Amino acid sequence: MSKDTAPPSACVSRDATQAKLDRRNAASAAIKPKDLYTIADRVEQQARDAGERLFLAYAEQRFTYAELDARANQFAHAALAHGLRPGAVCAIAIENRPEFYFTWFGLLKIGAVVAFLNTNVSGRALVHAIESTGASFVIVGEECHAHFSATAGLPPVAQFFLPDPEKPLPAALREGMDFSFARAVANAPRTAPPPSLREGITAEHPAVLVFTSGTTGLPKAAIYSHMRWLMSGDVMNVTIGASADDTFYCCLPLYHGAASLAVTSTALKAGAAIAMRRKFSVRAFWHDIRLHKVTVWQYIGELCRYLVNQPPAPADRDHGLRAIMGAGFNAESWNRWVARFGPMDIYEGWGGTEANTNLINVDNYPGAVGRVPDWNKTNFRLLRYDIENDQLVRDQNGFCILCEAGEIGEATGLIVTDPDIGGGRFEGYTSAAATEQKILRNVFRTGDAYWSSGDLLRYDADGYFYFVDRIGDTFRWKSENVSTLEVAETLADLPGAELINIYGVAVPEHEGRAGMAAIVMQPGCQFDPQALYAMAEERLPRYAAPLFVRIARAAELTSTYKLRKVDLQAQGYDPRAFDDPLFVRDEQGRTYQPYSAAALEQAGLPPFKGKA
Repeated sequence: MSKDTAPPSACVSRDATQAKLDRRNAASAAIKPKDLYTIADRVEQQARDAGERLFLAYAEQRFTYAELDARANQFAHAALAHGLRPGAVCAIAIENRPEFYFTWFGLLKIGAVVAFLNTNVSGRALVHAIESTGASFVIVGEECHAHFSATAGLPPVAQFFLPDPEKPLPAALREGMDFSFARAVANAPRTAPPPSLREGITAEHPAVLVFTSGTTGLPKAAIYSHMRWLMSGDVMNVTIGASADDTFYCCLPLYHGAASLAVTSTALKAGAAIAMRRKFSVRAFWHDIRLHKVTVWQYIGELCRYLVNQPPAPADRDHGLRAIMGAGFNAESWNRWVARFGPMDIYEGWGGTEANTNLINVDNYPGAVGRVPDWNKTNFRLLRYDIENDQLVRDQNGFCILCEAGEIGEATGLIVTDPDIGGGRFEGYTSAAATEQKILRNVFRTGDAYWSSGDLLRYDADGYFYFVDRIGDTFRWKSENVSTLEVAETLADLPGAELINIYGVAVPEHEGRAGMAAIVMQPGCQFDPQALYAMAEERLPRYAAPLFVRIARAAELTSTYKLRKVDLQAQGYDPRAFDDPLFVRDEQGRTYQPYSAAALEQAGLPPFKGKA
């Protein structure tokens, strides 16, 4: 779509939408489960077919597809020299820099499985991550050394460090770090390791382990087969019409699925280039887009909000972005984006790291996450959900009920088990118990099985779907899932607190929900706002820290003595809705300030717009 073309209206026919989805379905079936074809094979294929094309632009560095392949070969030989063998799991903790790709693809060349570690975690979360993957090796970027050195009880796995020229540590700290792997890489041949190392590895074998956002408990390691990763690139290529002339912008962390799966698989399939930044930067974003002549960007809604909230500039429409793809764009944000930066193809979607189904908006219809024109051509189903009682609605026979237009339900996907079909499979997690917890059984008939997303959606009369919220005790803020139970447990020993109820509340002009705490104090005890701030700062990531605190007189409980959140969420942070003292998080003062218009403004938050 050109920049002069207006976005389509609701008059897009169901047949026209289905035709686009049919092309996606055909592309998803290109690689079969038993094919002897892996991600490493695609890297090598592009090195042969498009070796001189640019693969990666990072700062001042440039790497062609041929150079990517040669560097990956060196990492493969180094891994072999250090005892890594086909089938073994190697975890990597490396920030967005070229070595992430070289390490990843090099390990795949020798038939290893690669686990992506969040580069921001330490302590219990890091221990859990390594243990849950079954990794026998960990390759760590020098920039992540502090997380490992500060974590007690790490599993006894071999740790090898990669130097980081941008963030070198003091010599005293580097003395105890094992750089033998990095030295082996530097001295390794650039030729391919023996193809026999991948003998017998089919497309359905595990390739990478990607951690979820941790909606319930600690994050789970989701399994991605070679087939599913490659399928992602095949499908998105036909969806956005990608070609070798495109340049993709990667500013999201590579340990997350959006960057390592969606961006990389699509670019690699097309033989396109990737312009990568270490971390997202509001100031540098449009500079990078123009400098690298970026045409495609993988977004999350929160980043779009940051960008559109910046002061207008004369060059706002001076860019080459033709398409963006991602999630978290509601209709209001979507329209503001297009009005400011110009029309472009926006592929808003819905899915998940471990999802066996997905939706995608191929019609440029503002705010929708996708459309289902023909229910016979998808495994996706929306099940009626009782939000108040936090459970699926079942009929007199015990079976679930499909939602009608306008109803809110849980998004699910029929689990396909045909050995010759790749689409619709639920590959699960490294934990069998965690996998089983995500499966709904006897949904529409005895013996069937569906993947449970935990997401609430609704659809309109035209078949367009809209994201509503996470089920139960989880909300999403700043594109991160926050478990209310975990936050409550983390803050439970606040001095003088009798009970802490955590929930998410809607904030105008913001995606997702912000954290709010309703705290019941013990008799005779006073709420200490500085103590709560210090505790949250020490124990929680900032996106999980409550933005609002309500000092409640009594706990809101259901008839079964569960904490009630529905009424609290509806009241939000509207001081007209209750008489309880209300506080707002103050980052500068490192405390919680009594509610006022000035406190809201200082926190960058608008007034509540709910009904009193």
